[in-house]
Amino acid sequence: YEDHDIVVVHKSEGILSMASSPAQHCVKKVLDDYFQKRHFKCTAHVVHRLDRETSGLIIYAKNVEIQQLLVRDWQHIVSDRRYVAVVSGKLEKEGGTIRSWLKETKSFVTVSSPVDNGGKEAITHFRTMKTSSDFSLVELKLQTGRKNQIRVHMKDIGFPVLGDSKYGNGKNPLGRLCLHAFRLNFTHPRTGEYMEFELPVPQSFIRLFEDKTTPESIE
Repeated sequence: YEDHDIVVVHKSEGILSMASSPAQHCVKKVLDDYFQKRHFKCTAHVVHRLDRETSGLIIYAKNVEIQQLLVRDWQHIVSDRRYVAVVSGKLEKEGGTIRSWLKETKSFVTVSSPVDNGGKEAITHFRTMKTSSDFSLVELKLQTGRKNQIRVHMKDIGFPVLGDSKYGNGKNPLGRLCLHAFRLNFTHPRTGEYMEFELPVPQSFIRLFEDKTTPESIE
């Protein structure tokens, strides 16, 4: 989706939201090249990020004014932000809420604490969608948006995201981090229009639950 102020894109896994060095390939560079080829006098401004290994919906602003509005009022502008993940293990709970304080160490590892550790409070709501003997498909709704929040929170409850080399358990049958940002609903910062974007669950996630014991579906 694109209008005068924003672009909403479906980021593939394996590509950075923005580069940390000039030579790195990233979504921002792809957008900037696209704008240049179309002779648009704008560049892509980062509003929020997805990890390199995470796929899904992400917003970029086309001017600094809109970027600042989105960043400043993000919690009020975004009304629904959800992910789907495949996690290791059979999750027996139908759903729940994970709450902790997250703080990044000097080695760039996010640590979690049930009490205030000087970091930022993080809240994740989850709902179990399908299970097999080995994996669970989980919908996750962010109440806060901290770095690595979902990955750390799923590790906290003993069901790490499949393919997570940093916070996981080494299992990676799909060769990727099984985390996908599938829903993003927000109010347009200039027009006030309510906007809804949704992507399907990746087929590779679904296939993990095929040709096994009939998955349980919890609605």
